[in-house]
Amino acid sequence: MTFRSVDDGLILPSKQRMLAPLQPKMNPFRSITSSTRASVCYRRDMMAQSEKQLTARLLSGLAEFRSAHAPGMLTHAHNLFSYCSLDKERLTAIRLPHPVLGIVVSGTKEVWLGDDSAEFNEGALFVLPGHISMDVLNVPSERRGFYRSLIVQVEPDALSGLKTRHTQVPRPQFPSPPLSSISLTPQLVNAIVHAASDIAHSPLGPTIRSSRLTELLALLAEDPAAAPLFDRSVSDRLAQLLSEDLSHSWTATEAAERLGLSESTLRRRLSGGNSSFRSLLRKARMTAARRLLETGYSSQDAAYAVGYVSRTHFARHFKAAFGVNPSDLGRLPQGGLPRQTQEPVQQL
Repeated sequence: MTFRSVDDGLILPSKQRMLAPLQPKMNPFRSITSSTRASVCYRRDMMAQSEKQLTARLLSGLAEFRSAHAPGMLTHAHNLFSYCSLDKERLTAIRLPHPVLGIVVSGTKEVWLGDDSAEFNEGALFVLPGHISMDVLNVPSERRGFYRSLIVQVEPDALSGLKTRHTQVPRPQFPSPPLSSISLTPQLVNAIVHAASDIAHSPLGPTIRSSRLTELLALLAEDPAAAPLFDRSVSDRLAQLLSEDLSHSWTATEAAERLGLSESTLRRRLSGGNSSFRSLLRKARMTAARRLLETGYSSQDAAYAVGYVSRTHFARHFKAAFGVNPSDLGRLPQGGLPRQTQEPVQQL
């Protein structure tokens, strides 16, 4: 059998397959990759939209705290403050006595902590650590004309009963926690709005205010950005230990042993923070006594509950701490003690 050449127009079937035009190959992953990319972009857009909605909802719920007031600090209740500035201001090397949870309700805040820095815009929820030097810049809103933030100061006794992974880790000697905004959730927004309102205005007293703060801290307990709230120094750990039984006749030796330290190490670390065992014990007793008096305890009962035998000594120490006699506390306006007697949180 004779076969003609390719030029004659007859080709063997095998050669026909070999010489057939090449068809472009389809990438089986291309459509999947495009679909995945579109899905990621869609989820990102939805998350951004949800974040904006939650921020708007948070600011709306805090409307009563968003108007301008006289420049400086305004105390709403114990450990709840607002700070207002009409001009851009930079603060250097500030140290907070305790960590704070803050919300920028007008303007912008910039913070520098060591090599770390962050910018918090209107509606941002942020945490700043205690006992660490940092620089802060407060920038008024161009539209509103002022800067304002709402601040909750978190003292050690607010962490009583909260068991989190943060409270189990010892505080490093030179910590530099990362600065970032806390991600909002519907539950967190509700807790913030209710806590701010109840702490500032609740007619039911410190019990309700304390429960609102505990609820808020529980929601934040596992968020890495909130870790400084639960990061306790030796003085904070000592204050919490002492507050567990203030009627006990504490000694520095016993307290150091309970904290797993030698007495000399305890005193040295307290001294490094410009504190002492005696001053912390007195402060813990006075803070607890104030809360007992606010809930209806008599001066005598409050004194005994926090370890004082002499009412005279108790009254003298109480007035030195808060500027009023314990018997006069019930006649103060709601919001508690005079503003100047609370530890300042500086210009936040």
